[in-house]
Amino acid sequence: MASTKKRLMFAQENRQRVQAVENSFGPAGKQLYEPGRLLVGEGRLMKLSRKGLQPRMFFLFNDVLVYGTILVNGRWHKKQKIIPLENIELEDLEDGSSMRNQWLIRTPRKSFYVAAPSQEEKRAWMQHIEDCRSALPQNGGCQTGSDFANTWIPNYASAVCMRCSGRFSVTQRRHHCRKCGFVVCAACSKTRAVIQHIHPTKCLRVCTRCHSSSSTRTTGEAQQVCPWNERHEEKKGSDGEDGSSEEDEEEEEAEEQMEDHDSDMWWKPPMEAWSIYENLQPHPMQH
Repeated sequence: MASTKKRLMFAQENRQRVQAVENSFGPAGKQLYEPGRLLVGEGRLMKLSRKGLQPRMFFLFNDVLVYGTILVNGRWHKKQKIIPLENIELEDLEDGSSMRNQWLIRTPRKSFYVAAPSQEEKRAWMQHIEDCRSALPQNGGCQTGSDFANTWIPNYASAVCMRCSGRFSVTQRRHHCRKCGFVVCAACSKTRAVIQHIHPTKCLRVCTRCHSSSSTRTTGEAQQVCPWNERHEEKKGSDGEDGSSEEDEEEEEAEEQMEDHDSDMWWKPPMEAWSIYENLQPHPMQH
């Protein structure tokens, strides 16, 4: 009787916590509460984006990892991202010169580096993610290594195009190849390609080397024609220009800045002042 009462209390508390996370993303966020979904833990991590380290709030559930930007002293969040745990692979990393307590999170659509305030928190995050992954039903949905996206090289890491070595400037802007993650100029990334594990149909910016190299493209991707390339070849032939329109450049810029840029003020407390990772599950962790 007592154990049944405890289970009911825990189920009610879990539902309230999940709904609180859901509400913190406002009307733009997706529904998070589902029967059987448990909130395992939450905490703030530093995520390396193309513009450098940015604080993000992460929520670990027993089946998905959710994160978003931090607003209003941590009580509200936006730009919600939801990653199924079956699509995640973790890689432990040594401390770097600019990031301590870091590790790599690989996913099919995007791979990125994160860092915790301490080694203890890093170990807790990685262990609990792996525990949740191991408890998932064995349905064959886990990704193979070739299905994961490459990490993007941060903008500040290169002053020149990583393909032609042309120097970046106000007019020579940085772009990212969606295949290899290199920082490249517009001339070296004129073509587009379908990268199926990122998006099954969308034409994405790729550098000339990735587009021409059959070894970096799957059979399906190599056979799939990208209408963007045909359209811009026609435009190039008709007016003598390179085929890139101002609208296309604006769309690319909006896509690249979608997650990394925010017009609101970032909430950036010192890493040392952040609350530690909070494990919300009973001990030992229940699956």
